[in-house]
Amino acid sequence: MKKTLLISALSLSLFAAASACYVQGAGAEDLPSPRSLVVDGSLPREQAEAEMLAARRFYAFWNTGDESYLDAAIAPTFTDRTLPKGRPQGPTGPAFASKSFRAAVPDLSCEVEQLIVVGDHVVAHLRFRGRFTGTFGDREGAGQAVDFIATDILRVQNGRITDNWHIEDNLTLLQQLGVVAQ
Repeated sequence: MKKTLLISALSLSLFAAASACYVQGAGAEDLPSPRSLVVDGSLPREQAEAEMLAARRFYAFWNTGDESYLDAAIAPTFTDRTLPKGRPQGPTGPAFASKSFRAAVPDLSCEVEQLIVVGDHVVAHLRFRGRFTGTFGDREGAGQAVDFIATDILRVQNGRITDNWHIEDNLTLLQQLGVVAQ
């Protein structure tokens, strides 16, 4: 049986302080910290830290829209394994999705509820929040709250995300945007 390590909030904050570094164009990183973190205890420390750093940079991108975090997080060979219709494949896909979604929800935030690091994979449970004050298709927002969850499975190799499988609670999101009746 594999050993797992549950890291306390104190340990996580120490990890965050110890692993703070610089991203070209982003300055000192202000990365989101997960509320809960589980790390496979058999992973070499350097590998676990590299995988967590890549994931946290990816979610800093989703939290802020700052593409320098995205550039630091994903590999040039990045592949979206659950590519939605209309989104470009590869490294430009997440930037396209973020810009499109921020057109509807400019104050979008992404919180990392849970991060699980096992082998070369990171699983993340996420919560997205904001206000629909922009446009989505032909719909104009009226300031209604947006609050939905998502789950990612990331493959991380050499400190960069190479693959992503994701699922979002799109029914809740579309109901909140008024596209689908509740």
